[in-house]
Amino acid sequence: MKKLISLATLFLVCSTLGMAQRFAYVDTDYILGNMKEYTDAQKKLDDISADWQKQIEDKYKEIDALYKQYQAEQVLLTDDMKKQRQKEIEDKEQEVKDFQKAKFGYQGELYQKRQELVKPIQDKAYDAVNKVAQQKQYDFIFDKASGSSMLYVNTKLDLSDAVLAQLGITPTKNQNPSNTAPGGDHK
Repeated sequence: MKKLISLATLFLVCSTLGMAQRFAYVDTDYILGNMKEYTDAQKKLDDISADWQKQIEDKYKEIDALYKQYQAEQVLLTDDMKKQRQKEIEDKEQEVKDFQKAKFGYQGELYQKRQELVKPIQDKAYDAVNKVAQQKQYDFIFDKASGSSMLYVNTKLDLSDAVLAQLGITPTKNQNPSNTAPGGDHK
């Protein structure tokens, strides 16, 4: 009977070991932050966005000036002239809203530009994560930057620098923030 229990225990231990899954994580914010092409693309997007935002602000200033002028001259205008000025102001407001929506709205030009500039870089990083996971035979790779609730991470399981190495990048940041233990101690 003891032999049967020992055999069953051995079988259970072996089957559990055989089913063990390997986990690791990466910090995509850290990885992308070390990719010059990503930071260049982000800067380009920021510049484009700032330019469009300035155009919108300038148009609103123009509308505000038209409205103030209308208010100042309102007592001198006929009803038809008032309606014409009000329509002109409303048309300009609608034009600015349409411009804003075309640039910043759902699937607007900024979204399309982001897809054009950033997505290929993110795909490159994702491919590198996959290669590292396959080379090191991990079953699951979590992204610490994705906002998932990782209450504790063992820094030994951080593959972010390995992914950067796979991409041929030497980290330029001082240190991977995910390699900092609570209290500011480093690994």
